[in-house]
Amino acid sequence: MTLPPGQRAVDGFPRFGTHLHHPPPPVPADPAIEISGPLTEPLTLSVAELASMPRQQLDADFHCVAGWSATGLRWEGTAFEPLYRTRIEPLLQSGATITHAVFEGLDGFRSIVLLEDALAADVLIADRLDGQPLNGDHGAPLRLVSPHQYGYVNTKHLCRIEFHTTEPVDPERWSPLAAHRRARVWQEERHRYLPGRFVRPLYRTLIGPIRALSARGSRE
Repeated sequence: MTLPPGQRAVDGFPRFGTHLHHPPPPVPADPAIEISGPLTEPLTLSVAELASMPRQQLDADFHCVAGWSATGLRWEGTAFEPLYRTRIEPLLQSGATITHAVFEGLDGFRSIVLLEDALAADVLIADRLDGQPLNGDHGAPLRLVSPHQYGYVNTKHLCRIEFHTTEPVDPERWSPLAAHRRARVWQEERHRYLPGRFVRPLYRTLIGPIRALSARGSRE
């Protein structure tokens, strides 16, 4: 098995997220994705609507920026590119050229994604993992799956997508751990300003605390 530079396979699939010491957010009674941006009318897609669209199954590993990889995962859901072409593009205002999408979860986490990366053939809005509906630890009811990018792009508990004609301001841009804008795993784009190989040792020290917080948050 060949992994991207600096990655190590782990057993299982650890929970990750921005609020690891808390349990996952509850799933709304009628979950849906609100879609906004330079559109001629607002759009909301329910989970049922997404499930009725053509389905895609994807065998893909998950690569955390900290350096661990969960391998042999099987995702199922709706491919993002045809969703964008059939439901979003027809609603764009005249002259609007989309450059970025912002994916937001019920836990408040947001990832800013270049539209070019979001439209890759292996990007899904997933609702199943390894033959089962997503559970709370891994993003129920829906999550973004972008295997060619590090895990922090793969927003869990997806509830909102915003489309932009310019790059949105990233509030984390001056953080010491500022995430790379594109986060492509095979180019080892971990950090916004430093080469990936330089930050590997620091990020690997986070694996243990991440596992500990994950286990604690799942039980609370």
